[in-house]
Amino acid sequence: NVSLLFKLYCLIVMTLVAAAYTVSLRYTRTTDKELYFSTTAVCVTEVIKLLLSVGLLAKETGSLSRFKASLSENVLGSPKELMKLSVPSLVYAVQNNMAFLALSNLDAAVYQVTYQLKIPCTALCTVLMLNRTLSKLQWISVFMLCGGVTLVQWKPAQATKVVVEQNPLLGFGAIAIAVLCSGFAGVYFEKVLKSSDTSLWVRNIQMYLSGIIVTLVGAYLSDGAEIKQKGFFYGYTYYVWFVIFLASVGGLYTSIVVKYTDNIMKGFSAAAAIVLSTIASVILFGLQITLTFALGTLLVCVSIYLYGLPRQDTTSIQQGETASKERVIGV
Repeated sequence: NVSLLFKLYCLIVMTLVAAAYTVSLRYTRTTDKELYFSTTAVCVTEVIKLLLSVGLLAKETGSLSRFKASLSENVLGSPKELMKLSVPSLVYAVQNNMAFLALSNLDAAVYQVTYQLKIPCTALCTVLMLNRTLSKLQWISVFMLCGGVTLVQWKPAQATKVVVEQNPLLGFGAIAIAVLCSGFAGVYFEKVLKSSDTSLWVRNIQMYLSGIIVTLVGAYLSDGAEIKQKGFFYGYTYYVWFVIFLASVGGLYTSIVVKYTDNIMKGFSAAAAIVLSTIASVILFGLQITLTFALGTLLVCVSIYLYGLPRQDTTSIQQGETASKERVIGV
């Protein structure tokens, strides 16, 4: 059993790293004259996460022979497991594309509100896929978090003379798919992690291998012509590499949080990171605090407190199926 102190430590580190990543990313995108390709940065991040996971697996096994045996058995000799872990990578790729399509066909404000439905969707997937129940207070805190994040990220619509043709029906359809993909992929990965005694680092290696392929294909489909002209690492500076490193470390801590807590707690941690990064932006970039941000921050803090009140353990997969009647009561 993992101690509560370790879980708390992982949540805090994940939150701080995510906040630092957001602030650093904003800095690189506003100061670098030659913008790098974000698609290649995502691919490089997957490679670094893979290398870090390999190093941590080597440390965990303790000897070269056991390390080779683990890789041979769980990676090279397990194509079914590799296929199983390719599912989250593919689903996340679909999610990102649907989110972009939705943003192109919806007003920014509508997009911000509807996309936060991924938080209660994750909670619903947790109940349905992992046979867990949430108390009424926990459901209230989940929707409160959804509202809080929406207010924190709220930006008033700005008038523009540029007329952009939008298809709201297509936009809402795309956002619905993106929300479902977000909830399903996260909970699916959690189920795979907790359904066997396979090392966390082995699971990460399996997922990052497919992630590299998916992101590499995405990079060349999106920016292939410019990448061939300017180079894969065009625009990379020390700051860009620092952002990539933060994203890599954050990804590893995210998998630890999912393994030892759950996806809902990951969502609360991400919300806290949004608040912290916005506060840091006030100090570093002169961003102005608004009433909606203050109210949103209050809702996020209260929701975290309510969700953290003493309750039954929801971080392990329940054996057997929960009766539908009990599940409804839990909701």
